[in-house]
Amino acid sequence: MTILTKYHGNIDVKEEEILLFEQGVPGFLEEKQFILLPLPENTLFHILQSVKTPELGFVVTDPFIFFKDYDFTLEDSTVELLGSPSETEIKVLSIVTVKEPLHESTANLQAPIVINLAGNKAKQLILNDPNYQTRHMIFAQPEHAGKKG
Repeated sequence: MTILTKYHGNIDVKEEEILLFEQGVPGFLEEKQFILLPLPENTLFHILQSVKTPELGFVVTDPFIFFKDYDFTLEDSTVELLGSPSETEIKVLSIVTVKEPLHESTANLQAPIVINLAGNKAKQLILNDPNYQTRHMIFAQPEHAGKKG
């Protein structure tokens, strides 16, 4: 099928690559189908693109690349909703707010996206952990190295 995207224009996607968010995405509950698209010449970031709404595309990244101590536990109900994947079948992403200059960009660690790679089911969680906020600096700055934003 062909879809119109925010950053890639018209592209062909395979049905089996579409991620299903059965409960939608917070703030966009009617949006239930997304596709994960690479950014050309950039392995750190991807686009989580709505299949239905061309202008809805989130820049996402693997939070563990930037935050080695990032950790949370999935509730049983979430594991069940995702189709009970094994640990090796799970991918975690964080939505990135890209800023100018790029080193001021932030990642949302409070609301990770969890994907069952085997079943293409996904869910965005809202963590109740005071250590994680919606804006963590992803690139350490020399004068602020080690601080969370």
